Amino acid sequence: MFDQSDLRLLLLQLISEKPSHGYELIKAIEERLGGAYSPSPGVVYPTLTFLEEAGFATVSPEAGGRKLYAVTTDGQTELDTNRALVNALLTRIDEARSRSAGGASPQIGRAIENLMTALRYRLREGDLGPEDVATIAAALDAAALAVEKKAG
Repeated sequence: MFDQSDLRLLLLQLISEKPSHGYELIKAIEERLGGAYSPSPGVVYPTLTFLEEAGFATVSPEAGGRKLYAVTTDGQTELDTNRALVNALLTRIDEARSRSAGGASPQIGRAIENLMTALRYRLREGDLGPEDVATIAAALDAAALAVEKKAG
């Protein structure tokens, strides 16, 4: 969805609007894109570290080991210098959100991912007996039926 420089500018823009934790920034990007995309922590946190090391962001440790990121004067200057790129990026995000409107909501996307993860873990455990298979299939069939009833 973003190249590295886009993500840096987007994160910088977000923390200039409101100092935030990494998880909040991930969720803010997901919300701006209407649930169509959510960056992974493996991409966001190294980028935040880069912003801190470059002097564009400060980090305030908080209880529970969470870090609050805020823009510095140099970071604001970086945003101002790249305002045209930032605005183009925000426009691209708005357009992507518009294209995905009518798609699955973030809540449905999250629920689907939760189901897929649960299935993967359960199937990896192996040793599924006939009762286990029947229980899982019945749960999936019941979920499908509930969705069909609500949709119809």
